[in-house]
Amino acid sequence: MKAASQNAIHVSAIVPARNEEAVIGPCVASLAQQGDIGEILVIDDQSTDQTAAIVQQQMKSAPKLRMLRTDELPAGWVGKNHAVWLGAREAKGEWLLFTDADAMHNADSATRALAIAAENNAVMVSLSPEQVMQTWYEKALIPYVYCRLARKFSFQEINDPGKPAAAANGQFLLIHKDVYEAVGGHASVANQVLEDVALAKRVKGAGYRIWFGSGKGFVRVRMYRTFSAMWQGWRKNLYPLMGGNSKAVASEIMRALLPILLTGILAILCWLLTASVLSVLGVLIFGPLLISLAYHIELRRNQFPGSLAVYSLPACLLFAGVLGASYLSHRRGKLEWKGREYPVGTPGASK
Repeated sequence: MKAASQNAIHVSAIVPARNEEAVIGPCVASLAQQGDIGEILVIDDQSTDQTAAIVQQQMKSAPKLRMLRTDELPAGWVGKNHAVWLGAREAKGEWLLFTDADAMHNADSATRALAIAAENNAVMVSLSPEQVMQTWYEKALIPYVYCRLARKFSFQEINDPGKPAAAANGQFLLIHKDVYEAVGGHASVANQVLEDVALAKRVKGAGYRIWFGSGKGFVRVRMYRTFSAMWQGWRKNLYPLMGGNSKAVASEIMRALLPILLTGILAILCWLLTASVLSVLGVLIFGPLLISLAYHIELRRNQFPGSLAVYSLPACLLFAGVLGASYLSHRRGKLEWKGREYPVGTPGASK
């Protein structure tokens, strides 16, 4: 990698924004306060709300903030990939920090990520942000999904240079610009909706070291503010994240629903064999309690509050439902996100 000059920009933050008026202001403010971030590039991806106006207002007090605008989306590109690719081409930093418009960064997130890169001789550092959840459906589905993802994507294996496992989270992805360009950047994964994982695979496959870990204390996000947005987001994401094949989907849905089904079957058997209302009530009480206890342990293992175990039953049902919907969406050959439709062949998803 080329040595940076003394006056070079250390980190360029790149933020794609498509109709992000509710979140773009706080995100930019959290980046602007960081000394290691020398420039912030917001790429307005044909927003129809007040996103651009908010950024323009912030530019008056944040000299390192610039805004770019996308043109018509080229064939074969996912919108987010095209936006960040334009930003990367304009960036002057030694390091590129790709982050989403709904991310809120701690005051030293970039500095601490750079320290992780130095300590681990890594050219890519990605963090899985702390999740901010306010509604019951966020608290039910999001922790359950992340607990399952933790089983699929082990930080330890990803960070082991001797193992092929690779993954990243596009909500916080720091990469050395020389390496980004060497592997082809987002142009090399232009049609991938799961661009973060695809890019991590290219970097690690080229022989570079990557580091992936928890973003607690670094960055936090509230991914979805409505049920419909959450459903649409995970509908495009979940099928490839859970394996991208029918067998994996069936296994995950069965795992989610089987404890509930067994509880129901046992309650029916109790009634048929004993005709005892108390026995049936006992099964219907203790079955969900056992499900919640198992989920409590899983939540704590993945740094979520154990109190979220009260949502264990809706978590299982929502997960199974949205995974089934994601499977059907991919089978139909169409993915939808933020007013755009992509053919399958863009087989993954990231926020």
